[in-house]
Amino acid sequence: MSTDLLKVALIGNPNTGKTSVFNHLTGLNQQVGNYPGITVEKKVGYCKLTRHQKAKIIDLPGTYSLNASSLDESVVIELLMNKSDEDYPDVAIVVSEVENLKRNLLLFTQIKDLEIPTILVINMSDRMKSKGISIDIPVLEKELKTKIALVSSRTKNGIDQISTLLQEYKNLPSEPCLDTSKIDSDYFERLRKAFPNQSLYKLWLVITQDVNFGKLEKKDFEGFHSFETKSKSELKKLQQKETILRYKFINDTLKKGYVVDKSKATDLRSQFDRILTHKVFGYIIFFGILLLIFQMLFDWSGVPMDFIDNSFASLGDWVRSVMAPGKFTDLLVDGIIAGLGGVVIFIPQIAFLFLFISILEESGYMSRVVFLMDRIMRRFGLSGKSVVPLISGTACAIPAIMATRNIESWKERLITILVTPFTTCSARLPVYAILIALVIPNKRVFGIFNAQGLTLMLLYLLGFAGAIIAAYILNKTLKIKSKSYFVVEMPNYKVPLFKNVFINVLEKTKTFLFDAGKIILAISIILWFLASYGPGEKFNNAESIVMSEVANQQMSETELDDKIAAYKLENSYIGIVGKTIEPVIKPLGYDWKIGIALVTSFAAREVFVGTLATIYSVGSAGEEEETIKQKMAAEVHPNGKKIFTFASGISLLLFYAFAMQCMATLAIVKKETNSWKWPMIQLFGMSTIAYITALIAFQFLK
Repeated sequence: MSTDLLKVALIGNPNTGKTSVFNHLTGLNQQVGNYPGITVEKKVGYCKLTRHQKAKIIDLPGTYSLNASSLDESVVIELLMNKSDEDYPDVAIVVSEVENLKRNLLLFTQIKDLEIPTILVINMSDRMKSKGISIDIPVLEKELKTKIALVSSRTKNGIDQISTLLQEYKNLPSEPCLDTSKIDSDYFERLRKAFPNQSLYKLWLVITQDVNFGKLEKKDFEGFHSFETKSKSELKKLQQKETILRYKFINDTLKKGYVVDKSKATDLRSQFDRILTHKVFGYIIFFGILLLIFQMLFDWSGVPMDFIDNSFASLGDWVRSVMAPGKFTDLLVDGIIAGLGGVVIFIPQIAFLFLFISILEESGYMSRVVFLMDRIMRRFGLSGKSVVPLISGTACAIPAIMATRNIESWKERLITILVTPFTTCSARLPVYAILIALVIPNKRVFGIFNAQGLTLMLLYLLGFAGAIIAAYILNKTLKIKSKSYFVVEMPNYKVPLFKNVFINVLEKTKTFLFDAGKIILAISIILWFLASYGPGEKFNNAESIVMSEVANQQMSETELDDKIAAYKLENSYIGIVGKTIEPVIKPLGYDWKIGIALVTSFAAREVFVGTLATIYSVGSAGEEEETIKQKMAAEVHPNGKKIFTFASGISLLLFYAFAMQCMATLAIVKKETNSWKWPMIQLFGMSTIAYITALIAFQFLK
C-alpha cells in the first residue's frame, strides 16, 4: 500500500524553539538547500506518523508577521499564498513559546486568516513554573479555534501530541479567529465583490505587499473597473489598524486562559544580562570565551588530527605495496589519497569550531554579543545586525552574506556584504592549522596558553579587524544615503540541547567535507595529471639528464629517484605554470609550488593543503608513510634553506587572512548585489591588500 505524504509548514517567530521542534520531529532525516531561484536556506525533513502516512516538514524562515520586510519573510508568505506550489502545506504548525505568547499569537492569527488548518504549539512548557505561568488549554483552543500542543523541546514532553494532531489534521477548524475586515467594512466589501472567487485576506496581502504569489499579482488590481485601490499611506494606516485589532483580540483571549503570577517567578536573566552586556566586562568575557575556544580547538583536535594524518600516509603506502606499479597506482596514491587526506585531516577542528558556535547560539549568548557589538559597529558605518553575518562568516561566507537580507539599510547591507569575507571562515582553518603547526612552536605562553591556539585567535581577530577597517573606509567613500534602526531580541538563557548541537555540527561538518571534498578530488586529479606529464625533451628525458648531471656525485638510489622525480615535476605542465608565476610571488617568500597552491585555492581556500599534498607526493619517490606535515616541513629551496620558515609562514598566513579566494562567494555577492561591479571590487581589492600585507611581513621578518 502506498504511503500518503502530508505536507506540513513549520512557522514561528525567531527564538521560539522552532528548530528544536523540527529536529525532534525529523531527527537526522533532514535535507538543507535553497528555495528555488533564491539563496534563502530551506530545511526539509521527514517523519513517519503512521504505517501508511508520512509527513514532509518544511521549516520556514523565522518571521514575526505576514507583513514582510525582508526576502526570507517573503518566502513564508509566497508559499502560504500559492496553492500551486509543490510545498503548499496541508497543515501549518505555528510554534510559540510560553513567555512571549502574546507576540507569537499575532502571526498565528494571520495564518488562521489564510484558512489553512493550523496547529498551535506552545513550547518551553518546562519554564512555566519558574516564570509563574499557568495556561488553560481548553479555553485557548476554544477562543483561537484550533488545537494546541503544550510541549517542551528540552524534555521532549508533548512532542508525541504534535504527531497525533497531524494525523487528525482534517478535523482542525480552518475558519479565522477574528474578522479583520472590520477595520474598513466598505473597502473590504468592495474588494469581496470585485474578486468573489478569492480569499479576502489573501487579496489584502497581495495589495499591501511586494511579493509574488503565482497567478494572483498586484497588477491584477490596477485599473480594474469595479475596484479602486487606496494610496500607500492609506493602506499603511489600515495595516496599523489591523495590528491593533489583532492585539485587542489576543489580549482578550489571554485574559481568559493565560495567567502570570510574578510573585512565583524566579528570574536570573536580568542579572546575567547586566554582566554579559556590560560596556567593559561584556567585552572582557567575550574575549575570554574566544580565547578558551581557540585553546581547546588546538588542544582537543591534536590527537585525532595526527591519527588521520598518519592513517592516510599508511593507506597510501599500503595501496602502493599491494597494487602493481603504474600510472593508475600513482594517481590513486599521489592524487586521490593525498588530496583527500588534505581535507579529512581537518574534520576534528571543523567539528569543534561548529560545536562551540552551536553552543553559543543555543544558549542565547550570541544575541548578547550582537547587542554588545552594536556599540562598536555604529562607529564604522554598520549596525549590530551586521555582527550576525560577520560571526556567521566564521562558518562560511556564503550563508553569512545571505543573512545580510535582514539589514534594512541598503548601504549598511552592501558594506556588510563586501567586508564579510574578511572574517575567518572554516575553509581558511585547514590552511591556518597546517601553517601554524609548521612555523609556530607547540609551547605554552605563561605556562597556560598554547602558542598555536593564541596565533589562531589572533588571526580570527585580525580578520574581524580587517572587516571593521574596510567598513569604515567604505562608509566614508560610498555616497549612499540611508537610515536604519537596530532592534534585536534577547532570548532566554538555556542549557543547549545536545540533539540540536549534534545535528548542527553533523550537518555543517558534512557539508564542509562533501563540498570541499568534491572540489579537492577534482583538482587533485587534474593536478596529478599536470604534474605527471609534461612537454618537450626535458620531461621525457628527465632520467638521462639527471644521471649525466650527477655522474660524478655519490648518491644513494633513493636520493637519485628523488632527484629525478623533482626534475620531472619542475618540467611538467604544472611546473611550467608555477615557474611562470614565481617571479611575482618570490618577494613574498614563496616558491613555484606554493604559487600553484595559491592559484588553485582561488576555487576554494581549503584546496591549498590538498594541492601541496598532491604536488609533494608526485615530486618525491623514496619516502614511506610520510604525513602531509612532514612533507611540507622537509621542503627546501635549491640553496638548501627551508621553504616554510617563520617569515614565509607568517607571510602566507597574512595572505590567506585577507585574500578573496572563493569563487562561490563571489557568485553569491553578484547575485545579492545584482552586479559584477561589487564582486570584482571585492576580488581585486582584497587580493591587493593580501599581497601588500604578505610582502611587508616577509621582507620585515626574513
